[in-house]
Amino acid sequence: MKIAVIGAGMIGVSIAAEAASRGADVTLIDKNSPGSGTSSLSYGWVNSNNKYPKDYFELNRAGVDAHYRLAGAGADWFAPTGHVEFATDPSHATELVRRLDRLGELGYEAEKITPGCAQGLVPDLRIPTNVDFAALFPREAHCYPNLYIRHRLRQSRGHKFTLLSGVEAVHLTGKGSGAVVGLSDGSTILADHVISAAGRWTNSIAAVAGLGPVMTEYREPGDVTVGYLAVTNPLTTDVTRLVTSPDLNVRPAGGGRLMLQALDLDATAAAGAAPGTTSALAREFISRLQTLLHNTENASISELGVGRRAMPADGQSIIGTVPSVPWLYLVATHSGVTLAPLLGTGVVAEVFGEPEPLFDKFRPARLLDSPHPASPPAPRRPGEQ
Repeated sequence: MKIAVIGAGMIGVSIAAEAASRGADVTLIDKNSPGSGTSSLSYGWVNSNNKYPKDYFELNRAGVDAHYRLAGAGADWFAPTGHVEFATDPSHATELVRRLDRLGELGYEAEKITPGCAQGLVPDLRIPTNVDFAALFPREAHCYPNLYIRHRLRQSRGHKFTLLSGVEAVHLTGKGSGAVVGLSDGSTILADHVISAAGRWTNSIAAVAGLGPVMTEYREPGDVTVGYLAVTNPLTTDVTRLVTSPDLNVRPAGGGRLMLQALDLDATAAAGAAPGTTSALAREFISRLQTLLHNTENASISELGVGRRAMPADGQSIIGTVPSVPWLYLVATHSGVTLAPLLGTGVVAEVFGEPEPLFDKFRPARLLDSPHPASPPAPRRPGEQ
């Protein structure tokens, strides 16, 4: 079986590695280089914390489980250190209690803890005296996308696997039961199955296959497709897990650095227009960090970018073959980091004729065959990202 996978982010390399391990002849195509797209600037939170509806929650919970299976006894790309969240205003506190109750009913590991316990888990955390409780999500994790991609590319070695970087799929034409993939360098690939894992560029792949759009496109600063991510210089502050707070989300970024996210600041985020590392925005990130954590007096921003979300038109995942073009399988999701290992095994199983029931509610036909709903709202409050 010959399989062409378009897009070498976390999802694409997962599919390519799994297909190659099952004996397929795999060609992985990326218009730039592996991990250079959406995966290159991601908060990397592995979770099913605030996912709706229940089918999407269960899909993401299975994604968390798949990370643990793949990582086994340990992996440099996976940090299963848990997640702590606290609230300072009544509306956030009420929402957090309701979320903990819902997650408990669903059997998801989540518990209310004291502020003292939270500070024991994150020793340098500053929690205001008016906070009555915090939440612990012990099985949640963070992932280092580039290390994950490296791991999956290593797994592909020794199999029938070819990586084509710097070329773009510009034509998709059916031939027999398969397809011809025309590339921007003038070459072609004959494949039994074409799997698009192109993320936010999925509409372009759909278009060259003669299909309509299925993704939300960037339209204006602050919309749902964009958000700032900042990375600090190396610090001595003691933070080993994800922290969600009213004004700032923080996770380790490797080598003592921290990755920062502030959802309310995303209102000014514009694609391709990141402010500088000494800008007013950068200074605001540092101010919030120093309010949240001890031992950050010498903090500075070393990287400040605008992350781009791969957002299907209805906010849910897209997973499945296109009925009118049965050789084409579309995969696109905002939960790419969480779902990558699950999509690797599940998509390949379906291509080999083994249906995955978890994917049944997320088939692309729902967006190809009906008018699109309004774009999902941009996340602005803790837990919404």
